[in-house]
Amino acid sequence: MTTTPDAAPSIDGAALLDEVEAFHRRFNVFPHEAAYVAVVLWDAHAHLIDCFESTPRLAFLSPEPGSGKSRALEIVETLVPNPMAAVDASAAALFRAVSGVEGSRPTILFDEIDTIFGPKAGENEQLRGFINAGHRRNRPMFRCVGDGANQTVQAFHSYTAVAVAGLGHLPATIRDRSVSIRMRRRARNEKIEPYRTRIHEKEGFALRDQLAAWATQVTERVANAWPQMPDDVTDRPADVWEPLLAVADAAGGAWPERARAACVSLVTASRADDKGSIGVRLLTDLRDHVLVGIDRLPTVAILDRLNSMDDAPWADLGGKPLDNRRLSKMLAEYMTADIEPITSRNIKTGASVLKGYYAADLHDAWQRYCPPPPESPLPPLPGTENLA
Repeated sequence: MTTTPDAAPSIDGAALLDEVEAFHRRFNVFPHEAAYVAVVLWDAHAHLIDCFESTPRLAFLSPEPGSGKSRALEIVETLVPNPMAAVDASAAALFRAVSGVEGSRPTILFDEIDTIFGPKAGENEQLRGFINAGHRRNRPMFRCVGDGANQTVQAFHSYTAVAVAGLGHLPATIRDRSVSIRMRRRARNEKIEPYRTRIHEKEGFALRDQLAAWATQVTERVANAWPQMPDDVTDRPADVWEPLLAVADAAGGAWPERARAACVSLVTASRADDKGSIGVRLLTDLRDHVLVGIDRLPTVAILDRLNSMDDAPWADLGGKPLDNRRLSKMLAEYMTADIEPITSRNIKTGASVLKGYYAADLHDAWQRYCPPPPESPLPPLPGTENLA
């Protein structure tokens, strides 16, 4: 640190973020280096949230309990401003908390998020709406307040930092607004320091106070920053990562480079893990597993291939396999390059004519909706070589 007369000490942002990362590493085992970088930048961004147009959600997720999700959230809680543990909190309570009932915006921490959005959790549309709307500034949610005929419409602001932890996956609308860390159980050779709240919480609070002081020093710089995004990181992923890259650039040192490497790594991983809607999954499977190296295929062959895929939903859609009628209905939602619904057409196969689909009709939808194709193309299906 350096000092000037009548001025607060100048905090070295890069060194401070290094300390925050070291604190996490004492108690958390994340799956890769990119996760440490993303979490540290997220901690810091929570102190600068008013500088940004959007705030990414931070999600610690795993397939099984005992993977360190809650501990990760607990460490984050010591480092962010005004933490608010929101297990079982109602949407109404969160609206009012963020709108300033206590005079300060909280950083909301949801543990066991799977109990809210899991398959047996029922409908939680208000909470989902709160988390979604609060991703961007100036997106209030409107509710009626008052009694009986004396109700009035009131705007509740929901823009605030949110971190969650839970089993399984998030709803797509929340996942797209999140930096997701896929946690794993620790291996036997992965050691961490036992976390003792009475001892280590104070250390986290000291780092939190330094982050708050550093944030006041760089607020103007961060508010006016438009960080350079890595190639191919656009649209929603760019919204998610822009605040984190702005924090890294303000910190300096190795953080700008590390942040962009982490951005590419985690965005690429999220795309590989995200099959999108059932319609996008259908388009992607047709491109990557069915119409590979051929330009047309009869519907009967397409259905046979889709329904035989082990790692796919097509053999059991509501208890029934995908059939011709449903395939036709799903593909008709998408357009060809000529702005016509994708439909089956005649395909000559020897002496007969069968209905089927052409790769050319699907190409525009593949370009617009599907993730990048795998690097190594799959071989054509046996028996289809002469249909091209």
